[in-house]
Amino acid sequence: MGIVKLGDDYLLGWNQYRQDWEIFGGCREEGESLRRCIEREGLEELGLSGAKWTFLGLMRLKLTPGYFNPAWHEEYGALYGLTLPAGSLEAMEKSRADREEIGRLAFYREVNGEEKIAAIDEKLLEYWQ
Repeated sequence: MGIVKLGDDYLLGWNQYRQDWEIFGGCREEGESLRRCIEREGLEELGLSGAKWTFLGLMRLKLTPGYFNPAWHEEYGALYGLTLPAGSLEAMEKSRADREEIGRLAFYREVNGEEKIAAIDEKLLEYWQ
């Protein structure tokens, strides 16, 4: 998972499947390293190529039943952070490929309180200042 800041505000993506705002990332593909996973997801969801993600740590999550697993389960994943210049959003909008899952991008200050933000993702924002 990746926390992205543009200038002094966090960037979130609207997940059209789950109907909430989230930070970025996704499932690791077979044989893929955790770093390669965030690089690929950053390219797909944000159009970022060659971004210098900072490793923040590993997460252990206890997850409810869902699409990928029908039972309560534990998963482990990596958390990364990235800060870009405030004016980067326009270029990202032009080059991001995944618009089916991540329908739109917005700054945290624009969506806070207006629409649902995934609780875990909002908490994870605290790890990238």
